[in-house]
Amino acid sequence: MQNAIQIRDLKKTYAAQKKSPAKEALKGITLDIPQGSIYGLLGPNGAGKSTIINIMAGLVMKTSGMVQIWDEDLDKRPRNARSAIGIVPQEINFDPFFTPRQILDIQAGLYGVPKAERKTEELLEMVELSDKADAHSRSLSGGMKRRLMVAKALVHTPPILVLDEPTAGVDVELRKMLWENVKRLNRQGMTIVLTTHYLEEAEELCDHIAIINHGEIVANEEKETLLARIDNKEIRFRFENEIKEIPDALAKFKAVKEGRRTIAMRYSPNEQGMGDMLSIIQTMDNKITDISTDDSDLEDVFLQITRN
Repeated sequence: MQNAIQIRDLKKTYAAQKKSPAKEALKGITLDIPQGSIYGLLGPNGAGKSTIINIMAGLVMKTSGMVQIWDEDLDKRPRNARSAIGIVPQEINFDPFFTPRQILDIQAGLYGVPKAERKTEELLEMVELSDKADAHSRSLSGGMKRRLMVAKALVHTPPILVLDEPTAGVDVELRKMLWENVKRLNRQGMTIVLTTHYLEEAEELCDHIAIINHGEIVANEEKETLLARIDNKEIRFRFENEIKEIPDALAKFKAVKEGRRTIAMRYSPNEQGMGDMLSIIQTMDNKITDISTDDSDLEDVFLQITRN
């Protein structure tokens, strides 16, 4: 088995309601999610990401297609398939009057994990909630509740972890901590599926990315291949003296003036040489004091693909 999850021609159409027509949420999605990968599933709001996750979780019935999780067909052996996956949903979904220790023990019991094999204390330590183990969960901060949700998804030691917007609304420090936990779990062999609106998060964590838009896959590639789609660099030159005017020869580099002493330009290394740019700048008779460059990032790729 090479793939942790296989999806073939997955379709979902929501029936018409009194005030809204039928909606085709998924239009034939096909995905192979490799074992041991951190796989990003990106897309605008309403693109179909959560529908895919909810189908895998058993919360939404698919219209047609095949879903196989850890070599188990979701239609033929649904319990086996769903036990191979742990899902951290966007919404907080535990009883606020239970303690974190109780919540993890109850969840483990629902999955049939014997008491002797439960990892409650280990999971609480992993998400840094050991000191809150016996506090009512309603007293936890939003970030602590989010961490508890991660621990809850891991009580049955699934080989696949699905994170649906795991860092939505949390602070930078907590986000970094969750990133480290995700990387550590992946190093231990766990397959991670991540949906997020923070594109820098996907760029930091994922090795493979699929972009879904209007219920269809519009890109599905390794991260580095996807980033190479836009072969643009942005470069800024800061000069010692004020810039009076930009040389006409820099027009092909889309040169613009920023402030009194900086020129910013965009160029394609495969089409335009840096040497040509520097030769023109040297004719300006103005000493360069600083140079900075920016490569295209995942946000550039995402916006270009989804707009198209």
